[in-house]
Amino acid sequence: MALNIKPLADRVLIEPVAAETQTASGIFIPDTAKEKPQKGTVVAVGNGTKDHDMTVKVGDAVLYGKYSGTELKLEGKDYLIMREDDILAIV
Repeated sequence: MALNIKPLADRVLIEPVAAETQTASGIFIPDTAKEKPQKGTVVAVGNGTKDHDMTVKVGDAVLYGKYSGTELKLEGKDYLIMREDDILAIV
C-alpha cells in the first residue's frame, strides 16, 4: 500500500531498518541497549529547490546521522523525514 505523503522541497521520507536484536556471536541485545539505526530505505522524495536537484530516489538504501531528521508514525510504521543534506551516503 502506497503512502499518501509527499515531502516538500529537499526533504526525504525514510523508513529505518529494524535494529539488530542479536550480535554476530549470538548474544541477544535487550531493548534498552539497542542503538538507533542509521540505515534506511527512501520511501518518498520531494521535488528539490531551484538551487538544488534531488540526488536520491525512491528505493535507495541510505546512511544518515544518528540524530538526523524528525520521527513520525504513519499507518502504524515508524518513519523519518529529513533534508537530503542530512543523508551521508547512498549504499
